[in-house]
Amino acid sequence: MKTFKCEVCGNQVFFENDQCVRCNSRVGYLPEARDMRSFTEPTEAGMATLILHGDKEYQPCANWYQHKVCNWLVPVTDHQPFCEACRLNELIPDLSVPGNLERWQKMELAKRRCLYTLQYLSLPFSWTADPNANLRFRFLAESPSEPLVVTGHSNGLITVNISEADEDKRERRRIRLLEPYRTVVGHFRHELGHYYWDRLISFTPNLWPFRNLFGDESFDYGMALHNYYQWGPNAEAMKSTVTAYATSHPWEDWAETWAHYMHIVDMMETASEHGLVLEAAKQLELFSPLPRRSNKPLTSLSFDELLNQWLPLTSALNTINRGMGLQDLYPFVLTSPVCDKLRFIHEVIQRATAVKAPPEQPPELGEYFQF
Repeated sequence: MKTFKCEVCGNQVFFENDQCVRCNSRVGYLPEARDMRSFTEPTEAGMATLILHGDKEYQPCANWYQHKVCNWLVPVTDHQPFCEACRLNELIPDLSVPGNLERWQKMELAKRRCLYTLQYLSLPFSWTADPNANLRFRFLAESPSEPLVVTGHSNGLITVNISEADEDKRERRRIRLLEPYRTVVGHFRHELGHYYWDRLISFTPNLWPFRNLFGDESFDYGMALHNYYQWGPNAEAMKSTVTAYATSHPWEDWAETWAHYMHIVDMMETASEHGLVLEAAKQLELFSPLPRRSNKPLTSLSFDELLNQWLPLTSALNTINRGMGLQDLYPFVLTSPVCDKLRFIHEVIQRATAVKAPPEQPPELGEYFQF
């Protein structure tokens, strides 16, 4: 994540902010510039002062005016009053239910952070001319009429149970499922992994290398999950996966590894933006300093260069947390097989984003493979 400053007073503002805490100017995120812009309070007519960028004028997203849940900006001339993040929402929670607005706000913060990383990696949110196959979100709450809401992905649609925004409920689930880590942003990154498997792996030349690393995804998915929840993770398989849940099926292994790759990208960009360089990383043979405030993403580096800075960073951050009596910030071990999987994701993204426009429809499998 970049570091941002208020255009009015120069004070640091964060990606989640919609107001500068020093001068009280309103701020919003402009996706086209990947930066924050300042604007004035709404007038009596209900409109804020317009923000100029290039030859376009921008205004706050409709969800800022209506619910204060979004701080992104949208072109005035756009036919959509919602920003490119909010227009991906297919369904939002019933806001008449007490607490749902606050839960939705937490969900939106995590979702937009993930979208920022996708934008940073030059990965498109929309992939085909068919809107039913593009990325979209549904935020659902459990109710008497719908007692079980399962967070998951299906053909571009990511459904999230908004009770995950309640820290007490999320922590109870984490303990029950023996997970070392469970966050809202982690859920989004995991489900986005499923979305991009469909886009980057399925019916592409990447399928066979994927199977060599992660296994054959054609194995019955329902049976695999049943076996996992019935018998738990396979101890031998855990040596080559980043989490226990990743042992359940190759699709889940990919999604868990994808989520961790997004963790790495977000945290490494943040470290780079703050000029953080560790002496332990400097001593590594493959060390290459990260450029500060560069438009070049971390995918411009080799995976080894990235990894050789990531490992010392996680060690330092975990040690700092322990000094405060807190749990490890990054409670994972990256074994050699896991690093090979992360490298594969890094290189798949490198190849995908080297092409300016992805194909509107995936090629037929027979174009790549002879049976």
